[in-house]
Amino acid sequence: MVTSLLLSLVSVLALACAKPTPHNLVVHERREAVPEGFVSNGAAPPTTNLDLRIALVSNNLAGLEAALYDVSTPSSSLYGQHLSKEEVEAFVAPSSATATAVNEWLSSNGLTASPVSPAGDMLSFSLPVSKANELLAADFAIFTHQATGEQTIRTLSYSVPAALANHIEFVHPTTAFPIHTGGAPLVLTPIPHGANVSPDAVPASCATLVTPACLEAQYGIPASVPSQTASQIGVSGFLNQFAQQADLTSFLTAFRPDISPTTAFALQTLDGGSNPQRASRAGIEANLDTQYTVGIAGGVPVTFISVGSRNTDGIDGFLDIINFLISEASPPQVLSTSYGFNEPGIPLSIANSLCNAYMQLGARGVSIFFSSGDGGVSGSQSQTCTTFIPTFPSGCPFLTSVGATTGISPETSASFSSGGFSNLFGIPAYQSSAVSGYLATLGNTNAGLFNTSGRGFPDVSAQGENVVIFDGGQEGTVAGTSCSTPIFASTVSLLNAELLAAGKPVLGFLNPFIYANPGVFTDITTGSNPGCNTNGFPATTGWDPVTGFGTPNFAALKTAVGL
Repeated sequence: MVTSLLLSLVSVLALACAKPTPHNLVVHERREAVPEGFVSNGAAPPTTNLDLRIALVSNNLAGLEAALYDVSTPSSSLYGQHLSKEEVEAFVAPSSATATAVNEWLSSNGLTASPVSPAGDMLSFSLPVSKANELLAADFAIFTHQATGEQTIRTLSYSVPAALANHIEFVHPTTAFPIHTGGAPLVLTPIPHGANVSPDAVPASCATLVTPACLEAQYGIPASVPSQTASQIGVSGFLNQFAQQADLTSFLTAFRPDISPTTAFALQTLDGGSNPQRASRAGIEANLDTQYTVGIAGGVPVTFISVGSRNTDGIDGFLDIINFLISEASPPQVLSTSYGFNEPGIPLSIANSLCNAYMQLGARGVSIFFSSGDGGVSGSQSQTCTTFIPTFPSGCPFLTSVGATTGISPETSASFSSGGFSNLFGIPAYQSSAVSGYLATLGNTNAGLFNTSGRGFPDVSAQGENVVIFDGGQEGTVAGTSCSTPIFASTVSLLNAELLAAGKPVLGFLNPFIYANPGVFTDITTGSNPGCNTNGFPATTGWDPVTGFGTPNFAALKTAVGL
């Protein structure tokens, strides 16, 4: 009887140690309601397997941020001395106490986690719904997105042991519902018969048709740079957008006859990504991005990075591609991405995780460019709204957001150019003077419709309307900040090539340089970005949340970077 009682007591104690109980759990993230556009279909089947990620608190992100600004601020004695992969990982890695505590908790529950980030700050593990509900005091259910019919398993709240609350950033995907990149799909508009789109198009024609020759004339972009294969551009591809070599060949033949028509982009894939080569699979976005990197940054190698649909990050592979690049020993020095989201759809935990990942690449000397969006102040695309909708990742302070312009003599802001102020990220020091100056000029206009203490965007801009491309063998024009982003990214890549040829470091995280040198851009002072039943923000002298500081002046940029 005594032996039996003792064995029972031991079993109870073992169970208590192996399984967290509601008494030692605290809510870590919670949604008050099902997100708009989703409906619940009841509890998820208990045997369904979930692939979860757990983000651990890094040991010194503040130190990494300080190091980023040291190597990116022109007045710093460390300017240009970018960090190595190992130096960045030393800042990002969780402390041994954090890693041990979290892994012991998982192990005590029969779970084994594997790192999915180079620094070990993101772990992955799998478990059935029934165990996830128990482990996290969650209630995983099936939710259907009404517009698409897509089903997903999520919970409205989850908890972690109180002793681990300060060691865990988030568990994902849990309360973060699937979101997809915003913005209306690009549309190819056929070019009218007889229009002048020859490679030597005179500037007057650039008012209606933008080609590489137009950009060279308007911004002073050189046709070629010293051969420097160390300067590279990465182009992000999502949503089954496939870049066609045949269309690039046609584009180069028509508009860059000085570049061999056989010039190709390299390909990298992840999450089941691919890049099939046939006209029926041509992607307007992917073709635009590759044609205006290869076709503008003549001689700089371009890599198209195709992110497939087999991702589990809930944000179209945005977490996956950044971890993919962080893991590379030599990532491209420039990354151009013409995709984004409306900021309200991004949970703060995920936004912080992505933004901090961009900080890691920036510290290593990577210039990251994102399109600001195409909905004016209403977000990534035009929509009904009662307050202004900022876009993401443009609100992240560790990247360069690109708006759009149109026309020549004078160049003016494109009305669709998204811009505004983040509700998630505060004003970084590098732009505090520029933002405060703009807000003073703005006065009470749009009062109450935006966050006056948020990070302002975009930072710069470039041509974004009537841009000529080839797609599926057809010549036509497209519009959007999807155009301006690869154009500006290519301009920086050309500067990097010349810097490397001169034995100098690449530019890396660009924003401190931009805000310290506003005179190297052509200021766009007319136009606005209407939306939400308002005229939006007006463009004005200096920085504004429509076109940033304006469009590139290559000669002035060369001088400013010391060439």
